[in-house]
Amino acid sequence: MEELTEAPVQRRNKITERIPWTGMTRVVIIGGGFAGIELVRKLSKQKVQIVMVDKHNHHTFIPLLYQVATAGLSPGDISSPLREFLQDHKNFHFRMAKVTQIHADEKKIETNLGFLKYDILVIASGATTNFFGNKQLEKNAFKLREMSDAIELRTKLIANFEEALQLDEAEDEALEKFMNIVIVGAGPTGVELAGAIGELQKHVLPKDYPEIDFTKMKIHLIEGADRVLPPMSDKSGQKAAKYLTHFGVNVQYGKLVEKYDGETAYLNDGTSIKTNCLIWAAGVKGNTIPGLREGAVERGRILVDKFNLVKGHEFIYAVGDVAMQVDEEYPKGLPQLAPVAIQQADLLGENLKRLFSKEPMKPFKYVDKGTMATVGRNRAVVDAPLNITFGGFFGWFVWMFVHLFSIIGLRRKFLVFLNWVWNYFTYNRGNRLIINKDLEDV
Repeated sequence: MEELTEAPVQRRNKITERIPWTGMTRVVIIGGGFAGIELVRKLSKQKVQIVMVDKHNHHTFIPLLYQVATAGLSPGDISSPLREFLQDHKNFHFRMAKVTQIHADEKKIETNLGFLKYDILVIASGATTNFFGNKQLEKNAFKLREMSDAIELRTKLIANFEEALQLDEAEDEALEKFMNIVIVGAGPTGVELAGAIGELQKHVLPKDYPEIDFTKMKIHLIEGADRVLPPMSDKSGQKAAKYLTHFGVNVQYGKLVEKYDGETAYLNDGTSIKTNCLIWAAGVKGNTIPGLREGAVERGRILVDKFNLVKGHEFIYAVGDVAMQVDEEYPKGLPQLAPVAIQQADLLGENLKRLFSKEPMKPFKYVDKGTMATVGRNRAVVDAPLNITFGGFFGWFVWMFVHLFSIIGLRRKFLVFLNWVWNYFTYNRGNRLIINKDLEDV
């Protein structure tokens, strides 16, 4: 008698539900970051069907995540629901799903909700934190790439002082790990985070916790290079270092964190720092997706040509942080910055229009409009075009204006502006909330 076997269960292709096949060219965009949103804007008036896929249902203005983490802004101030685009674009569809694989030969992507076919695929999946293979750091360190990271870090920062209140004066050694904050990486994120925490220490926390001596609180900024802000000019780096000393930040150059067990950070020079709050801001890598042909991915980024077409593929493009576009000026690839992503998506939108009209495409050329970083109120550094560098209050004002202008939505611009004005005159950050699950209520 033959053994009976069960027929394989056919999974329903949930992702295609309510997405009609219209006969129009289907452009699938993976990622709702700066590049993805810009591309939707450029293609919205074309006779194409746009399907955006992202594991989150919102766009986050990542440059201001550190302000959520340090209680200056609330999550809704810098996050926009991606479905807001549905209100104005008839042929736009959004699906909250995680893309697990690309099947280039079959022109489809695989997600946790099923398979989705495309005519043109654009990978705009952004970047993720790069721990350079250190699994212990990846497990124990805090990072700052998503809104959930910012909320988790804010909760930890404030909860530390609640716990410190429970220690008596004889437990100074135990107190140390609650009062030490270690930030690894002195790029813009690390510098801005150090400045924001320094402001908390100087103006906010002593009022909230008068029982604690905040002169014992130490902010350590660890940088492997010989100065802060390595991507910016020497002059900006020197100014930023001066501003950091205003907040008493202990900047350590030429050092690396090799191990971190959740309570002690061990540096490569043999020293250690007791802390239960180590924040990793030492680098990012492209959020690549399996399935691209051999040779398409290099050093954690997707290789693209001057038209952002993925190496060895047809009909697949990559833009933003995940893409590595090399030219004479940037032999290691364009910087992983929001302006690069927006400019690439803007030109790709134009080039896809030309492709539909059978016109020649235009090559991409990055226009550097400058970089900037702020170190607390009234202090910022700006590297503008033509080698112009400035800082101080004027730099801070320029930084504030550029970031405010870049936030999506008039309501959010207004909310952020009001928060900044309130914080500026009162030194009061109203988002000092501890948000975690109460295990007793589960």
